[in-house]
Amino acid sequence: MKKALILGVSGQDGSYLSRFLLEKGYEVIGTSRDVQMSSFPNLVRLGTYDKIRLESVSLNDFKSVLQVINKHKPDEVYNLAGQSSVGLSFDQPMETFESVSIGTLNLLETVRFLGKPIRIYNAASSECFGDTDAHAADESTPFHPMSPYAVAKAAAFWQVANYREAYGLFACSGLLFNHESPLRPKRFVTKKIVSTACRIAAGSKEKLMLGNIAIQRDWGWAPEYVEAMWLMLQQETPDDYIIATGESNTLEDFIGEIFSCLNLKWQDHVEIDNDLFRPTDILTIKANPDKASKKLGWTARHKMRDVARMMVEEEMVTHTAA
Repeated sequence: MKKALILGVSGQDGSYLSRFLLEKGYEVIGTSRDVQMSSFPNLVRLGTYDKIRLESVSLNDFKSVLQVINKHKPDEVYNLAGQSSVGLSFDQPMETFESVSIGTLNLLETVRFLGKPIRIYNAASSECFGDTDAHAADESTPFHPMSPYAVAKAAAFWQVANYREAYGLFACSGLLFNHESPLRPKRFVTKKIVSTACRIAAGSKEKLMLGNIAIQRDWGWAPEYVEAMWLMLQQETPDDYIIATGESNTLEDFIGEIFSCLNLKWQDHVEIDNDLFRPTDILTIKANPDKASKKLGWTARHKMRDVARMMVEEEMVTHTAA
């Protein structure tokens, strides 16, 4: 039985990954900053809470990381921990950089120090590329990070590449483009749109307040993306991959699809709030996921319109149950 350690198991990706690996027959250990203080609602929702072992780990503390890896001796480590909100990173740049970059460095140094054949997956981000304009980014596209979050993720990406090349670690980074699910926290705009639209459909008179709806993103389905993470660690040699659908849409398109699923006209319920615009924001980002398709055999099965429909369906079930 293979053993996997998921750093940051309580989030969207960590929760889906825990379920995926359990289905593959893995023994799964998951970490959070403070296990005693968390109720792990995502794990409970997916039915994995009582099937994995949970440990408290501070990724910013080298000793903490060393102890948990030395204790469990995993075959694979998935680094999904750290501050994950682009918007919040503008308010908390120091916390964001430390949790993402320093945390990743502690993990890499721990594996190097122990000298064990542990395979590492690192969660990088499409945000590293910045605005790609009409160009679809591939793995050779230069980085141009435009937020504290993106800067931190770019630094972590190059740390992983350096440890792979300099020390021979089996370490990969997944440059994941936007991927959504019902497990998204409320601070993410997609979840905000879906939740508010469903309340409006149920009779609420509120308005959906948004910032720049002209931005373009590549939206995929999170449960599919965790499979790509696993596939990276099953290859003969470590490498970095873009994981995306290859289709970009505007936020306005996403909004329209959500409201259309509810038989509503979005223009009647949405207002633009200039205070919600970010100091710097990526207008357009496009992806070329051909490498993942050719080398991993992975291709996104669901695109934006599927994602919108599935999120609305799940939200309406939750709303009805409540």
